[in-house]
This record gives sequence, C-alpha cells and structure tokens, in this order.
Amino acid sequence: MPQPIQLALAMLVGFALGVLFYCGLWLTVRALPRSRHPVALTLGSYWARAASVAAGFAVVASGGWWSALAALLGFIAARLALARRFPAQRARDGA
Repeated sequence: MPQPIQLALAMLVGFALGVLFYCGLWLTVRALPRSRHPVALTLGSYWARAASVAAGFAVVASGGWWSALAALLGFIAARLALARRFPAQRARDGA
C-alpha cells in the first residue's frame, strides 16, 4: 500500500484532472452557439479532454491501483465541487 502522502498527491492530481475535464466541457458548451462548426468543436474538445485525462490517469496508475483509486476519487470530487459551484441553469421556456 502506498504512503498516505502519495495517495493524497494522487487525489490532488485526480482533482486537477477533473477540473480540467469539466471546465473544458463547460467552455465547449458555452462556445457551441457561436461556433461555425459545432460538431468539430464538440468532437475535438472531447478527444482533447479525454486524451489528457487518460494520460494523467496512466501516469498516476503507475503508482499502483491504490493511487489510481485515489485519483478517481479526486476526479469525482472535482465533479461534485464544480456542480455546486456552477449549478445547472434551467431553460426559461419552462422545459
């Protein structure tokens, strides 16, 4: 089992990867209405975000599955923190 400091660092890296992924998603969704090529923007953004997160998790997972699990928990924590920070906006047309 890794040292507690290694697990905390893995969780911090996972949190940073989550912030990168979900803030990138948020920026992509905000840019879609102004985009001339929304499909290219969506796919390009997805692949860039997915590749960077996969690479980050691969580096963290080299420390063992405990580190990978800690990074996953950090990634989920980022999702929950950002969901609280940026609550969903409801459509004004009642949908």
